[in-house]
Amino acid sequence: MKKRFLGNSRLEVSAIGLGCMGLSHGYGPAVDKKHAIELIRSAYDKGVTFFDTAEVYGPYLNEEVVGEALQPVRDHVVIATKFGFTFGEDNKQQILNSRPEHIRKAVEGSLKRLRTDSIDLFYQHRVDPDVPIEDVAGTIRDLSAEGKVKHFGLSEAGVETIRRAHAVQPLTALQSEYSMWWREPEESIIPTLEELGIGFVPFSPLGKGFLTGTIDAQVSFGDDDFRSKVPRFAAEAREANQHLVSLVKNIAQGKGVTPAQIAIAWLLAQKDWIVPIPGTTKLHRLEENLGAAPITLDGKELANISNALKKIDVVGDRYPESLKARVGR
Repeated sequence: MKKRFLGNSRLEVSAIGLGCMGLSHGYGPAVDKKHAIELIRSAYDKGVTFFDTAEVYGPYLNEEVVGEALQPVRDHVVIATKFGFTFGEDNKQQILNSRPEHIRKAVEGSLKRLRTDSIDLFYQHRVDPDVPIEDVAGTIRDLSAEGKVKHFGLSEAGVETIRRAHAVQPLTALQSEYSMWWREPEESIIPTLEELGIGFVPFSPLGKGFLTGTIDAQVSFGDDDFRSKVPRFAAEAREANQHLVSLVKNIAQGKGVTPAQIAIAWLLAQKDWIVPIPGTTKLHRLEENLGAAPITLDGKELANISNALKKIDVVGDRYPESLKARVGR
């Protein structure tokens, strides 16, 4: 597995990381703990050194699984986790909370669950409009001085917030959605990251599975699958968006690889400080995703893809109305 650096921090990670959320949260019931640990350890054996989790995934369950899985190789991996929510009495409500005292409480919980003395990369999961980002960054700066946090990140933050946070405590990475079917970061986010020397970690690089070509208008999602609430995954949107899937399939066929591998390889080709974190619960999909690392798309191929993408209008919002306000702040 090739390695990449996230921004000017020179935090070195595998070119493709593993998003661990789906093992415990978001896409149906949590998988068997033994299987989850085996998959994470298999990823490490195949060269992955960058693992992404969050306290909200479960809540808490995912961090526990990741911590147990990676404890034997802790010194050889980079673990990223996130803070920024409280969960209500039933652990189901997600209430934004980035007050400094809560961040300190969150870091202690994450350290314990991850079985570690320090967190390699600590993201604010979503911007909290009730807490100045300078207070958040200042708290991370203090935790860094105490040795509890090595690197600071934001997730789904807007340009102004990125700049304000970075001025207080340098950001190592931004994590946000980016893929062939969500290219908004190209407008202002990526240029800002490049200017400031901040790495980019795209989640959902496969469009929550859509770019693999395995989801059509006939597929159904359970109530515990986040996609059941996403407008872009409504049946009519899935049918309309097959034009994008056809494009990816045709490119993959021409290269003798899979659509998923093309989608990831395309991201890797955008900037050498972009590190996608596809997630999966299946070993054969893990192997497929990691197989994107050696695929090369030359300038002509990238230009052809870009021109083709410009002609495709993706149908449907990527978040339901209730969650739109939490992104791009």
